[in-house]
Amino acid sequence: MIDITQSIKAINPNAEFAIRAEDVKQIEWCNDTAPISEKDILAKQKELQTAYDNNKYQRDRAEAYPSIADQLDD
Repeated sequence: MIDITQSIKAINPNAEFAIRAEDVKQIEWCNDTAPISEKDILAKQKELQTAYDNNKYQRDRAEAYPSIADQLDD
């Protein structure tokens, strides 16, 4: 599950903030970080979750088979 912190960092990697209870309404922006709207954070969270879900096949294949380097060593 993609969390709010990951979503904020995807929008602004330099953002400084504190978040309580993984609640988008409980974000405290620190050190002059420009606030990001709840709408934008939630949209980014949905976008990242969709991308993660769409790559399930690749993750499953990577776990099922050894790396190329290991295969070449065999």
